[in-house]
Amino acid sequence: MEKIFLGPAGICISAKDNSTIGSIKHLAELGLAAQEVEFVYGVQMNRPTAREVGDIAKKLNIKLSIHAPYYINLCTTDKKKLAASKTRIKNTIDRAVAMNANVIVFHAGFYGNLTEEEAFEKVKEGCEEVATKEVLLGLETTGKHSAFGSLEELVKLCKQVKHCVPVIDFAHVFARNFGKIDYGKVFDAIEPLKLKHIHTHFSNIEFTEKGERRHLVLDSQPPFKPLAEEILKRKLNITIISESPALEQDSLKMKRIFESLGYRFEKN
Repeated sequence: MEKIFLGPAGICISAKDNSTIGSIKHLAELGLAAQEVEFVYGVQMNRPTAREVGDIAKKLNIKLSIHAPYYINLCTTDKKKLAASKTRIKNTIDRAVAMNANVIVFHAGFYGNLTEEEAFEKVKEGCEEVATKEVLLGLETTGKHSAFGSLEELVKLCKQVKHCVPVIDFAHVFARNFGKIDYGKVFDAIEPLKLKHIHTHFSNIEFTEKGERRHLVLDSQPPFKPLAEEILKRKLNITIISESPALEQDSLKMKRIFESLGYRFEKN
């Protein structure tokens, strides 16, 4: 039986308590079951707080993930920047273990002057160094053509490096493919990895010839209902994190679409 977890990237907009814990409590009240804790501007949560966040999330049946800092680039040839990137990943892993988050999500970096093959080897080497069996390393599909992170690259890497999984950002895949996406083919591409649970992001998106420009609320492209239908057809265990500017409101919109297709969510 498939199990679907929905929730926002970051603190709920409608939460009266503007904290991670306040957001988690609010999610439970809304009937949502996932939150991606945002460390995008740095790992600023201490370990005791991370443990407290994890304890409350466990009590309320909220599935946690973490988005690591944006300032990670495993493709860089600058030794200091590479070391700093690895430290940011390790610090994120440390907090993830404390709060019992199952995956940390990050963007691996930009090609820069490297060929795609050279970038792949640098990202692979970096992942092999920081990977741990305690938490999954979630490499996110990227929406810019200048960034490492096509679906094909990530599947190839995750086949070769233990404890690494692709995080499918459907909006990024859509933007990277110039406004085209076949959800079935996306799931076919990751099927060889035999993932027990798939971690994903969703929003609508504006893009240019260079790729993603900005995330949009859920009222345009790519369409969500065909994705929901594909998930239910395949009976997938999946988390869908809303990266829409509307955050939890669009998670609730996704929930209503799933319910209209006959899926029944468990109560928190």
